[in-house]
Amino acid sequence: MAAPNTPPSSSGKPGGGQSPSQNRFNKGRRSLEPEHKINNLIRASNVRLVGENVEVGVYTLAQALKISYEQEMDLVEISPNADPPVCRVVDYRKFLYEQKKKKKEQKANQAKSEVKEIRFGPNTDEHDFEFKLKHAENFLTDGHKVRAFVFFKGRSIVYKERGEVLLLQLAQRLTEIAKVEQMPKLEGKKMFLILNPKGKSGK
Repeated sequence: MAAPNTPPSSSGKPGGGQSPSQNRFNKGRRSLEPEHKINNLIRASNVRLVGENVEVGVYTLAQALKISYEQEMDLVEISPNADPPVCRVVDYRKFLYEQKKKKKEQKANQAKSEVKEIRFGPNTDEHDFEFKLKHAENFLTDGHKVRAFVFFKGRSIVYKERGEVLLLQLAQRLTEIAKVEQMPKLEGKKMFLILNPKGKSGK
């Protein structure tokens, strides 16, 4: 727990002065603000309360602070732009640790993700198409983005419609594991299609 809340007064409102949580973030000449509004830093009149051992619903701020105090937890504003703001009853230090761990995992997953290219020609035959389709499936399953393109050599640019059909066919065959980030688009002598593995967003 970051620090105990200021216990509610008999009127149901938090006691005067700063809570230990506030004091911890206001030490020294370079005052540090917490990453979230917590405990007595929260200014909303009413909040939507969530968390373990909590009946989800809308409470006055005084009621929410009282509940978090009774559980020896912190009240953390996690969605300030909601109406009313959403607050969670949680140990703030544990909350920050979990948030940091989650961001680290997301960063690691992004670092592992690469853009894999698959090249086709406008006259790619069925056997070659199936071979490259399998490669695309493997890349997407491993969490990589796929940039498939048709290269139009010389006068083959006249077959650009054929290239578009080929890329759309690829996207259609991969709908179970991929979502389209960019529909077929001609850039110079190449027509590109970009696919993301489902569950991932583009960089």
